[in-house]
Amino acid sequence: MNQLEQLKQFTTVVADTGDFETMRSYAPQDATTNPSLILKAAKQEAYRPLIERAVTDCRASGLSGDALVEAVLDRILILFGQAILEIVPGRVSTEVDARLSFDTAGTLQKAQRLIALYEQEGIDRERVLIKIASTWEGIQAARQLEDEGIHCNLTLLFSLIQAVACAEAGVKLISPFVGRIYDWYKKNTGKEYQGADDPGVQSVRTIYAYYKKFGYPTEVMGASFRNTSQILELAGCDLLTISPDLLAELQASDGPVGCHLSEESIAGQTLEPIAADEKSFRFLLNEDAMATEKTAEGIRKFAADMNELERMVRALV
Repeated sequence: MNQLEQLKQFTTVVADTGDFETMRSYAPQDATTNPSLILKAAKQEAYRPLIERAVTDCRASGLSGDALVEAVLDRILILFGQAILEIVPGRVSTEVDARLSFDTAGTLQKAQRLIALYEQEGIDRERVLIKIASTWEGIQAARQLEDEGIHCNLTLLFSLIQAVACAEAGVKLISPFVGRIYDWYKKNTGKEYQGADDPGVQSVRTIYAYYKKFGYPTEVMGASFRNTSQILELAGCDLLTISPDLLAELQASDGPVGCHLSEESIAGQTLEPIAADEKSFRFLLNEDAMATEKTAEGIRKFAADMNELERMVRALV
């Protein structure tokens, strides 16, 4: 078996792309998208008909101005998600506008709207994860959404305190960003990290161990990988979301893959419970320079890409 096939024995493999045509050869269980991936796909000629369909559909509703633009943006997300769900047997993650990352009420409203649009297309909400940034405000929105039966994927997650707060809120799934943690440490220390010494790998392992030790059902999905070594070091994690280029590398290699994360692998780890009230959350996140900087940077980047996608839509409507 190639490495991708071996990895699937231990971990649920998820495709990390908005280019759904590339997914078919890798047979992932789930798929994730984000504003950057949707924007990248939307710029491709192959997806031009999908963008035009979103515009046509929303114009027919009689909307105009900003309301029309917002409706088209939402429709684009749903059309991409719908097409992805025709390929994967599991779930798709669709992201709330990053510009709402510090707006609990706005996040709630947008998430409820996206789920309603999916359900209008006959797609059960169990097949959709709403992606929300792991800010305090985002986590509180996710808490209420989970109570409503709308499952969430908390993204832009870089620290244990963010993970603990998500678990306490009853979030379905979290996406710790392995590669961006690695990027920060490499830039700030000048060191090159390999294998189990990679700070991003270590972060996911700690979160996984914490959840298992304290009995949280929240799923851990490693994300944002820079190389296949990071992926293979996390074999056994609940899920791993992987870009097409790294999926191709795994598929092309027949090297051995072992399981590194399991109930047995975390036995004996000494982890103490962490308070995740608002004051503790804000202080501990502030104490973690890497997590603070990367969360803010990620929100800025996703917001900028959403702005660009919005400009593209405005030019069409």
